[in-house]
Amino acid sequence: MRLTFFGAAKAVTGSCHCMECNGKKILVDCGLQQGRDERDNRELDFNAGYIDAVIVTHAHIDHSGRIPLLVKQGFEGNIYCTRLTGQLLSIMLRDSAHIQESDAQWQNQKGKRAGREPVEPLYTVADAEEAVKHLVTCEYGDILEIEPGVKVRFTDAGHLLGSASAEVWLTEGDETRKIVFSGDIGNRDQPIIRDPQYIQEADYVLTESTYGDRNHDVSEAPDYTADLAAIIDETLGQGGNVVIPSFAVGRTQELLYFMREMKEEGMVRSVPNFQVYVDSPLAGEATRIFSGDLHGYLDEEAIEALKGGALFRFPGLNITETSEESKNLNLDPSPKVIISASGMCDAGRIRHHLKHNLWRKECTVVFVGYQGEGTLGRRLLDGVKSVKLFGEEIAVQARIVNFHGLSSHADRDGLLRWISAFTSKPKEVFVVHGEKEVTEIYAQTLRERGFSAHSANYEEVYDLLAGRIVAPGIVLESKPTRVADSASPAYKRLEENGRRLLEVIAHNRGGANKDLAKFADQLKALIDKWDR
Repeated sequence: MRLTFFGAAKAVTGSCHCMECNGKKILVDCGLQQGRDERDNRELDFNAGYIDAVIVTHAHIDHSGRIPLLVKQGFEGNIYCTRLTGQLLSIMLRDSAHIQESDAQWQNQKGKRAGREPVEPLYTVADAEEAVKHLVTCEYGDILEIEPGVKVRFTDAGHLLGSASAEVWLTEGDETRKIVFSGDIGNRDQPIIRDPQYIQEADYVLTESTYGDRNHDVSEAPDYTADLAAIIDETLGQGGNVVIPSFAVGRTQELLYFMREMKEEGMVRSVPNFQVYVDSPLAGEATRIFSGDLHGYLDEEAIEALKGGALFRFPGLNITETSEESKNLNLDPSPKVIISASGMCDAGRIRHHLKHNLWRKECTVVFVGYQGEGTLGRRLLDGVKSVKLFGEEIAVQARIVNFHGLSSHADRDGLLRWISAFTSKPKEVFVVHGEKEVTEIYAQTLRERGFSAHSANYEEVYDLLAGRIVAPGIVLESKPTRVADSASPAYKRLEENGRRLLEVIAHNRGGANKDLAKFADQLKALIDKWDR
């Protein structure tokens, strides 16, 4: 009876853990690695055909995004999740596959000119559709025996519609161990979503630690609607756009909830009839799920309010479907609000909107969720002066706002409330799903409160019957950010040669067209080689 950590070990994304019981192997989550966590999403750390079942805590891509790859490489078992997680996965995995295909197509167009071998997408829409066929869904509180000696029950984690903590019972012979996988623990008092539900008993606990080193920087009673309305009012009043990178599922619906309120109360006075564009077909599909059968997932009052989707409809709301409609948003000079995926700016249509708005001083980019290390979103929050988008250097002159408190993750105090609900302390708490330093800080915080806890390593193996580590695993190095160290000698040499190149170009002004064309071709070949 063993537990192995294949993802989100001293990292925020790529959640993937493997339990072994009675010769069966069961994954809990199989997420995509993003930002600085990314090593090689194409390489699974195990043989997909040897996995017997998968448990999915929720639909976010960092917990589910490699499931189509798992199926593509030979997985044939069932994938267990809550009913609404299953509905969301059916659209999110297809959307992720579409992004994989589009990215591969773009890379191949660029690579062909540079003489590089073509690349294949990580997986295709067909792979995602095949993966959805493996889904087996249930409701909160149901106990399923998914393999001999392996039972699971989902408890509402309050993070996303359908999100869950997974309670798993493993039995070999006369020995049973209960392991709780927190999934992502939600923030309290969120619109639409219920507060996290607490669990009282476990032998072992895996807990996320995204905000394990800090609390959300908010007042006692933040007024999200008024704060966001003030940002929109000021920006639109000076003729700019408000661009909001947002996860299409969950966060976008919350934003629409707030904007409906501010429209009804006339809180944006500079442009009262301002237009809101949700530039994501996925968000439109997700909003329809949020307006569907939510019994068992929300309280009755919220279900009544959500009937017919009224909370997500208001004058001036537009959902763009086609890429042509998306492009036209940047041709329209009128001030507007654009909500677009992805939430960390590393893929999707948001990158086009940033290209057209980051350089404009009158615009505002509002971040409403966690930005992982190495992502474009984190770089913008950290104050980078320029970014490269689609091969073009873009100055960052727009106002960058981090909308504190509007997070679907529990902060440190919220995580401590969740772990403290266990009536007796677990034998061991494994801290995962956080940046390396944060996982270690949160593990120390737990130890100071009397828990036996440690920050798990990648490929660490734990014997659940013996209660000890049998393989220590390794600490993976994060992928370096793409921001060069301008203080390094090598970079200084590069800058100096760049300045000299401009001088050489100037010296050749008026030269023969044949020579200038040859010079330009040589430069282009060099640029294409190093434009990474």
